[in-house]
Amino acid sequence: MLLHLQNARKRVLRMNFKEIGVFILAYTFALCLTNASDSPRDSDYDYDPPAPGSYALPVVKLAADGALLDTNNKVVNLRDLTHGRVTVLSFIYTRCAAPKGCPYAVGILGQLHDLTAKDKALAKTIRLVSISFDPEYDTPQHLAAYAENIREENSGCEWRFVTAKSRAELEPILLAYDQAVDKRSNPADPQGPLYHLVRVFLIDRQGRIRNIYSSGTLDSRLVLADVKTLLLEESKLSNQ
Repeated sequence: MLLHLQNARKRVLRMNFKEIGVFILAYTFALCLTNASDSPRDSDYDYDPPAPGSYALPVVKLAADGALLDTNNKVVNLRDLTHGRVTVLSFIYTRCAAPKGCPYAVGILGQLHDLTAKDKALAKTIRLVSISFDPEYDTPQHLAAYAENIREENSGCEWRFVTAKSRAELEPILLAYDQAVDKRSNPADPQGPLYHLVRVFLIDRQGRIRNIYSSGTLDSRLVLADVKTLLLEESKLSNQ
């Protein structure tokens, strides 16, 4: 626990961002990692997740495609980030300071990333994707610096940070994933200038959405159980 908190503090010191959201993100990220290693339950999710493979995850719909920019300012198709691996995809923006918003979602993905650093087989089957819906501020260069400060382990699973050239090019993707984003009436709101609901998507290797998590259901233990359920499903189908 102490080591994770110390690492979070070091990351904050290395950051160049002045927004209060960065501090909240680092703090939330450290707490997520602490919960993963120290306790199977916490005050938010006081339950035992179902055993992997003991339930089914029906297909919700196909994951939409679209043109995005990665942290190297190169065009990447979203389809390439939602096929081939089990993908956990979230929509974020780096100026968000709502404790149960982006900092929490990024913290949960960070926890999964940290766990895969200890499980090489799992690391090869999972991909994490964070899409910014604030392209005017979250440029590829900015996202690159943000990602460098967020990733706890370099040896974990693939974690891609992407944005779009403009809000106009991003809009069809947001609509396809039902990700609503609105400007707050007060652009200086301490929780950030944009209002949105947390939506995190579990996508199978074939690019099909199999679960959608909200801030009330986004528990890394449940996400991990869902990922393993999909992997067990694949194993059964391949043996038929």
